[in-house]
Amino acid sequence: MFEYLDKIKAHLDTMVRNEAANINLAADWIAQTLIDDRLIHTFGTGHSHMIGLELFVRAGGLANVNAMLDSIVMTSEGARRSAEIERIEGISNIIWDQHKIHAKDVMIIISNSGRNAMPIEMAMRAKSEGLKVIGITSLTQSKKYPSRHSSGKKLFEIVDIVLDNHVPSGDGLMRIDGNLTGPISSVAGITLVNLLATEGMKKAAERQIKLPVYFSQNIDGLSNEELYDLFEGRIKHL
Repeated sequence: MFEYLDKIKAHLDTMVRNEAANINLAADWIAQTLIDDRLIHTFGTGHSHMIGLELFVRAGGLANVNAMLDSIVMTSEGARRSAEIERIEGISNIIWDQHKIHAKDVMIIISNSGRNAMPIEMAMRAKSEGLKVIGITSLTQSKKYPSRHSSGKKLFEIVDIVLDNHVPSGDGLMRIDGNLTGPISSVAGITLVNLLATEGMKKAAERQIKLPVYFSQNIDGLSNEELYDLFEGRIKHL
């Protein structure tokens, strides 16, 4: 009925089929954070920050998620401004130091192009601190253009697990009047992080772990206060 919908469904099927092994391995790591009472940190710049935000304090979502949100890399502070800032080295280390991060935590870093300095630098810092690092990126896009980091490396070359979102260069599934459109990276990324969360929950539940899952705040008679109290000293933006 709708071309975009048809293309999204086909894209997600292809992506998950090809990434199934890495999705399962990454879900094991998510499960381990629940077993060990550790955190899942998410980081992305520009539109990619929305994918990490998807996991943060939401109905049906895990409470052990720390979204590393910072106004300087969000489009709310200016789209062109944030695009320039994500290319600057040194800023990721400043953001890192504002969060409580442990070596046994897991970090998910999202960058469709995988070439900008901030996500690359964040991955390097996480690796150096001993964290397990998952990267969500487009290998097609990333391999097409040079790194914007002085190391010459790209995100996929640093992280422990690469989840390829299979997004074509330019982030579009359609052409309308000659224009590439029908973006897919956000839909693909949000699907991937929810797969990791739900599969991780299933694996932890098999081990009889009590899952820290938020209720909807719009259902009367339910409260998240116990989870807020449990994590507020560990998660910056809670």
